[in-house]
Amino acid sequence: MEDEKIVQLYFNRDENAIKYTADKYSSKLCNISYKIIRDTCTVQECENDTYMETWKRIPPSNPKDYFFAFLARIIRTISIDRYRKETSLKRNCNIVELSKELDNCIPAIDSVESEIEAKLLGEMVSRFLYTLSDEKQIMFVRRYFYMESIAEIAKHLSITESKVKTSLFRVRGKLKIYLEKEEFL
Repeated sequence: MEDEKIVQLYFNRDENAIKYTADKYSSKLCNISYKIIRDTCTVQECENDTYMETWKRIPPSNPKDYFFAFLARIIRTISIDRYRKETSLKRNCNIVELSKELDNCIPAIDSVESEIEAKLLGEMVSRFLYTLSDEKQIMFVRRYFYMESIAEIAKHLSITESKVKTSLFRVRGKLKIYLEKEEFL
C-alpha cells in the first residue's frame, strides 16, 4: 500500500494503518533499532512503541510525503532513549565509535543549554547537508542517522568502502569548517 493511503488510514483512525505500516516497514524499522540496541526483544518493544507513537502523532502530523523518514526518526529516538535508560553508565562500542568520528565537529550534549544548542546544531547540520552532493548526503545520513556500517553504505551505493571512508572523512572536515564559520564551535 502506498504511504499516502496508509497515512490517510491514520487520519481516519483506522487501526489497519498500523498493520499496513508494519507490513511495509517492520524490517527496516527493526534494522534501525537493532543497530542501536542489539537486543531482539527490546527491538520488538521499540517497534511497537513506534507504532503507538505514530498513532498519537497522526493527526496532527501529515507525513504522507516522508512517511518512512517520519517512522525512522521515531524509532531511532525511542531506541536511543531505551539504550540510554538500560545502559546509563555503560558505553556501547558502536555508539562510541560513531561518536568519536563526529567528536571533532560536534560538541557533546550534557546540560539544558546544550540541549538548546543541539537543536540549533541540528538545523545547522541540515543546512550543511544541502550543500553536499546527493551521494555524500546519503553517506552521511546512512552513517550517522541510520547507523549503517561503512560496508553497508558502500554496498548500497555500489562503491568501495575506501571511497565511503574517504568521503565521510572529508565531509566531517567540511562540517567542522562550516560550524566554525557559523561560529558554533
